[in-house]
Amino acid sequence: MRGPHNIWRLIRTGATFQRTGAMKAVLDAFETPAPVRIVARALATPFTFLGYKGDTNMPPVTRALTALGPAYIKFGQILSTRPDVVGDEMALQLRVLQDKLPPFSVQEAKAEVQRELGLPVDQMFTDFSEPVAAASIAQVHKATLAENGEEVAVKVLRPGIERAFRKDIDAFYLAAWVVDFFSPGSRRLRPIEVIEHFDGVVQGELDLRLESASAAEFAANTKDDEGFQLPQVKWEYSARRVMTLGWADGAPMGDNDAIDAAGHDRVVLGDRVLQLFLNHALRDGYFHADMHQGNLKVAPNGDIVAYDFGIMGHIDEYTRRVYAEILYGFIRRDYKRVAEVHFEAGYVPADKDVDEFARALRAVGEPIFGMDATKISMGRLLSYLFEVTERFGMETRTELILLQRTMVVVEGVARSLNPQINIWEVARPIVSDYISKAIGPKAVLTDIARTARVMSRFGPRLPGLVESALIRQGNPETPAKDRSLLRWIAGAVVLGTMIGISGATTLILVDLAFF
Repeated sequence: MRGPHNIWRLIRTGATFQRTGAMKAVLDAFETPAPVRIVARALATPFTFLGYKGDTNMPPVTRALTALGPAYIKFGQILSTRPDVVGDEMALQLRVLQDKLPPFSVQEAKAEVQRELGLPVDQMFTDFSEPVAAASIAQVHKATLAENGEEVAVKVLRPGIERAFRKDIDAFYLAAWVVDFFSPGSRRLRPIEVIEHFDGVVQGELDLRLESASAAEFAANTKDDEGFQLPQVKWEYSARRVMTLGWADGAPMGDNDAIDAAGHDRVVLGDRVLQLFLNHALRDGYFHADMHQGNLKVAPNGDIVAYDFGIMGHIDEYTRRVYAEILYGFIRRDYKRVAEVHFEAGYVPADKDVDEFARALRAVGEPIFGMDATKISMGRLLSYLFEVTERFGMETRTELILLQRTMVVVEGVARSLNPQINIWEVARPIVSDYISKAIGPKAVLTDIARTARVMSRFGPRLPGLVESALIRQGNPETPAKDRSLLRWIAGAVVLGTMIGISGATTLILVDLAFF
């Protein structure tokens, strides 16, 4: 699939980039060496007439990607989360990429629903509207369940979208291989890894059962969050190419006039949207990673409603603690502690000077804290922080890049609701509460209890381990140093049992020494 037959698609792509003016922008963003620039333009220029014209009202790169179709639009969206790859300016352009395409007909949508769910649409829904939203991969219809009259949103994948994506992704792999082979200087951008990441994300979005599972997990995590709600997944009306959710009523988050007309307090909403995101990221380690105005509404009762769960972020517990300590250190302006956290986490090589790093962090934090409250930004802080850590040899961490990107988006939403919001003051109680629960004395006891539960599962292995150790110790063919070690292991197990040490704890010590 990734053979020479993809060359024609790449020629058409290069021609479109040249015709729309995107070629120069992309080459600049990737800091492409001069010889590569010359070759790229020389190859694309003769075929410019083959390129798509696109919408001249768009910036060059978004214009080219939109003209080339769904796979390119989605690729642009995903690259918008990787400023480490494309640069901040390009990421900003891609973030506002128009994810809108002409819808396919309601008849085709009904046929897809019937094929997936195995029943006639009229038997499942008393009403099935024209498309209310059309994106690069799927479109949404408003419908009414026949069984109870409940209004729902039915998301349907575009017909043939899997094949279209597969064809374009194969061309992307070929392009990445060409760049990797002919431009060694560009290997630092890891072009093949970027395409592999994109491929994995798209494959997940092309199976709506996975998005349904993400929605259900997110709902379970946030069911007790005050002022926040999610539409419920209707599993009996969902399948690989169809997902049905409860309909989300409310004012669009991006329409301040509608929010005001409904009598909602935008100051409260601005604080809440930021605190909800921080809670989800720190408390749960699972957050909505596409939390812009288009995916949020304000319900009639004032709750924030989130939907579209195609892009979700995950952070492991250790990274959450590190992230929280970094934020908390900046909030307290304790730059030495922030530096120490980076070294403890292994983010910065141990051969670097921690005091010098702390001074560099102070240079990042102090100007921001000197700003007016309306200009303070955690997104800007994280951006500057990554610049500093890069100078000190910190490797890029994809999960933190996604977190940073989402933080910037959520800040934008909060400021659109309340331009006077003080980001640090709003974040302080959430971060402080997480620190006290995840890093304080109570957290230590919780970690010990959790470790004990895990280790207790290994208790039944103790007798067999002791017997095996004794047999091997008595075997004359076992080397003398191994027999000595085995005697120590057997003695440790027996002694640990006699003095009341947890058998599981003893076993873990044995495993560490023996295996």
